[in-house]
Amino acid sequence: MQSLYEWEFRDHKDLDEIVTRNIAEFAKDVSEEYVWKVVRGVVENIDAINALIVEAAPEWPLEQVARVDKNVIRVAVYEMLFDPEDDVPPRVSINEAIEVAKTFGSESSSKFVNGVLGFIYRKHEERLKPRDVR
Repeated sequence: MQSLYEWEFRDHKDLDEIVTRNIAEFAKDVSEEYVWKVVRGVVENIDAINALIVEAAPEWPLEQVARVDKNVIRVAVYEMLFDPEDDVPPRVSINEAIEVAKTFGSESSSKFVNGVLGFIYRKHEERLKPRDVR
């Protein structure tokens, strides 16, 4: 999330540099391979992911959604719907996203993230059910 946030803040420039630096500085207990997979997966699917966010929160133009919230949601949506390895069960992705939003977002971020991801989960529930029962 942090790398995607910074990448967006820098007008979608220097992604490799950002991710490499953030891994070296912050990701001591996280798989570097997994970080790269998620970041690249979000970037490769960003239009589809953004469309899902817009559908879930039509009253919030995407450019007005806080960058932290937007990127927390993007990571969770990637994990839920686009990750070919299905590494993380959807409910775990949602839970983690809410916790990250509580830590790094505004006072209302966790509610917004929960609402958007809940909508997306319910809309795609049939597709997600087999993955959620691990």
